[in-house]
Amino acid sequence: MYRADWEMSFGDRKIDAILSEHVWEHLTYDEGVQAARICNSFLKKGGYIRCAVPDGYFRNDWYQNIVQIGGPGPKDHPAASHKIVHNYKTISQMFEEAGFRVKLLEYCDESGEFHFQERDPEKGYIYRSYRYDHRNSNESI
Repeated sequence: MYRADWEMSFGDRKIDAILSEHVWEHLTYDEGVQAARICNSFLKKGGYIRCAVPDGYFRNDWYQNIVQIGGPGPKDHPAASHKIVHNYKTISQMFEEAGFRVKLLEYCDESGEFHFQERDPEKGYIYRSYRYDHRNSNESI
């Protein structure tokens, strides 16, 4: 992520909201902080980022194999470029370092317990989430 690209696209204009679904795992932690700082500088006062990343505390071996650093499959698979597997602590810390106040909406804690807060999809629809991913059911996430 390069600041010059944002400047070319937005100039002095400010953004109300940024949606990021499965992007930050393709950056190192330090690159993620820098990218979040760039985003923060282009947000209006009261603006926000709705961000979703794979969850390092989600207890499912198949899932963890798919989202692991470097990915499980061919080099052209999107997961092959994963550089980090975040958990609620690392993603929160990364955004806080960039000047954000973090509100967690959906995550697993260290014991694998799932936490969820209802939210308005009009403020950033995340397909790969508890509520909207077709692979989820009442019995299984």
